[in-house]
Amino acid sequence: MKTHDFYYDLPQELIAQTPLAQRDSSRLLVLNKSDGSVEHRHFHDILDYLNPGDCLVLNNSRVLPARLLGRRATGGAVEVLLLKDTGNDVWECLTKPGRKTPVGAELSFGEGLLTAAVVGAKEDGNKLVQFHYTGIFLEILEQLGKMPLPPYIKEELQDQERYQTVYSKVNGSAAAPTAGLHFTPELLAAIEAKGVKPAWVTLHVGLGTFRPVKVEEITDHHMHSEFCMLSAETAALLNETRAKGGRIVCVGTTSCRTVESFADENGHFTEKSGWTDIFIYPGYRFKAMDALITNFHLPESTLIMLVSAFAGREQVLNAYRIAVEERYRFFSFGDAMFIY
Repeated sequence: MKTHDFYYDLPQELIAQTPLAQRDSSRLLVLNKSDGSVEHRHFHDILDYLNPGDCLVLNNSRVLPARLLGRRATGGAVEVLLLKDTGNDVWECLTKPGRKTPVGAELSFGEGLLTAAVVGAKEDGNKLVQFHYTGIFLEILEQLGKMPLPPYIKEELQDQERYQTVYSKVNGSAAAPTAGLHFTPELLAAIEAKGVKPAWVTLHVGLGTFRPVKVEEITDHHMHSEFCMLSAETAALLNETRAKGGRIVCVGTTSCRTVESFADENGHFTEKSGWTDIFIYPGYRFKAMDALITNFHLPESTLIMLVSAFAGREQVLNAYRIAVEERYRFFSFGDAMFIY
């Protein structure tokens, strides 16, 4: 199967640059994967598609304000994007300009509130950066850092919390699990009142989620790895839901990748945590997920491949074609799909 098999034509003006004023007022394209039929609703109508006894799998990872703007010791500007905490205040980072931040380069942020030195370099060009500070690193990051918005969003985000889900809790993501951005506390309460139970998982989204697939054959693509956790309580709830005939409804591809990584061959769960590099594309046999809430994804991305594995490539591309015709908003701050 070729990467180009997952291409669709998207006008630039349909890429959402800002979030809507009300999270759950975004549009919702509903795709029935058994017959390919499509409905047009609004996100708060998701209530109509969830049944008592279902469980809703939500990724509670919180995005780090991981983009730091500072100066090199030589006086030039520098941008550092935190990717992975490797311990002892050393982070794997993306630095710009990369050429001017060699090993040994000294950096300063926030008038010296935070300083750093480049202590290593990786084969892919990422740098290992040692940070120096007084106090608590996350508090300094909250003060100095900016949200690491995807490259296709050109506008400055006015309210940093709009790139967090309302239920975000565990710091660690380099990008938001965006399907969850549509939920409000009131909608979540209404969903629970209907008899749908929330199942919490954590997957820290890496920047690899935005990396383009550069190979012609999709099976030649190597997935980035991301850290995820599934508690004993969540495992028990997922097993109980399945045993009682309820559906496992995943909010976003990150929740999907977590449950599919940790389910055994029979779709049974136990408490688990670790790194996953699962790559889901057509031909994959789903062990756990019964329905999916997701945003509209980039052409030729691993995420549209995952959605195509679940609902069929031709049906997904047809739904995307309809979404373009109907002027849906695409990508992180865009509209949503419900696939069942």
